[in-house]
Amino acid sequence: MTSTWPQSPPSEEDRSAYRDATPHSFWLDDLPVRESHSALDGDAETDLCIVGGGYTGLWAALQAKADDPRRDVVLLEADRCGSGASGRNGGFVQSSLTHGLSNGEVHFADEMNVLERLARDNFNGLVADLDRHGVQADFETSGDVTFALAPHELAWLQEEAELARRYGYEVEIWDAEQAQASVHSPTYLGGLWTRTGSALVHPGKLADGLRTAAEGAGVRMFESTPVRAIEPTGPGLRLRTPGGTLAARRALVATSAYPSPIRTIRRYVAPVYDYALMSEPLSPEQREAIGWQDRQGLSDLQNQFHYYRLSADDRILWGGYDAVYRYGGPVDAGLDTHEPTFARLAQHFFTAFPQLRGLRFTHRWGGAIDTCSRFSVFFGTTLGGRVAYAAGYTGLGVAASRFGARVALDLVDGRDTDLTRLRYVRHHPVPFPPEPLRSAIIQLTRNRLAAADRRQGRRGLWLGLLDRLGLGFDS
Repeated sequence: MTSTWPQSPPSEEDRSAYRDATPHSFWLDDLPVRESHSALDGDAETDLCIVGGGYTGLWAALQAKADDPRRDVVLLEADRCGSGASGRNGGFVQSSLTHGLSNGEVHFADEMNVLERLARDNFNGLVADLDRHGVQADFETSGDVTFALAPHELAWLQEEAELARRYGYEVEIWDAEQAQASVHSPTYLGGLWTRTGSALVHPGKLADGLRTAAEGAGVRMFESTPVRAIEPTGPGLRLRTPGGTLAARRALVATSAYPSPIRTIRRYVAPVYDYALMSEPLSPEQREAIGWQDRQGLSDLQNQFHYYRLSADDRILWGGYDAVYRYGGPVDAGLDTHEPTFARLAQHFFTAFPQLRGLRFTHRWGGAIDTCSRFSVFFGTTLGGRVAYAAGYTGLGVAASRFGARVALDLVDGRDTDLTRLRYVRHHPVPFPPEPLRSAIIQLTRNRLAAADRRQGRRGLWLGLLDRLGLGFDS
């Protein structure tokens, strides 16, 4: 058995690199100070209520006003808009609606040509919307590179390249020499540069830019306003919050991994915690020492993978590897830091880039991802069609959330469209079992995925069974 990463415990030097790091998302700390929107106080009414102020909710608010500027739209956010996964992710903007082509072919082979066309249209529409609304979010169309770290992964690169070309993506295969010449890490044995359908963005600026645009379009926003319940009342709805009640004709729920007022969603979503470190800005000498002149988003092919990228001011975000699920699936601010994972991330960072020993990390943070068993957003309606929802992005929702908002709006408005007829939209993923079986299955799967990385990719009986059933666990 072999592993790219050290099997020894992280050293004191590894831990010292992030010891003074701020335990908050860099992307959120990097935003200008603004006044919060007030909380809902008393009773109010609206045509459409959107529950959740992340990417899906904000896109839905913008699209609802674009569909009908006269429609009154209220957005309720439990904390601050963009403070959840939308302000904590890596900022990888990938066009795929299916968590990658391979996963799409497993679940939606009969619809992949349509889904890929929709994915390209959505990606291009997102770029156009950012320009239309003046959202300045450090958007970079640099593509992404996936690296092979073990010999058996080189064949996977070839398979991924062939699949990408079949769907019209521009890709470039690298051998070890080319990979290490581009980004100077001794861990690389090869790479696949996907030049199209992939970009980078500042996640916090994107969320805040969408919030500003939605407010400018006339959306009424209330922060610090969690929705405790959604109840039918006559032809409409009553949304109960700590400070008051909102009467609405329709509602769209976009709460991601957070506990949803629609209990049905909880069967399908497992809140999985992902963690990241952000370095101090690199000096010119450090920048030269790592190459990376094309500034692509980077990741590796292992089951326990890392994702990393440069910020606009040449910091390195380094995240992933651990995907932490806790019994019962709690989502709480106290879980946003996890010392064992930060230590392991720092150790792996300096294994990948030994020339950067001495670099410090200024921020360390984590947050919950809304994992589902098919790895891509799913949809539904409840309360007689008066409520629609979109959830389960599983970590690739920056671009897909715009599409998710469009579909959820069509559903809540009762539109019969090409989108709502898709099997991708009409079918739910396989639900996770209740506790204690849920936790046992997730931990077993995580264990077997780690073992497969150590055993040259051999997946064994358990992972083979999940593959045959089209099920899995990812972040």
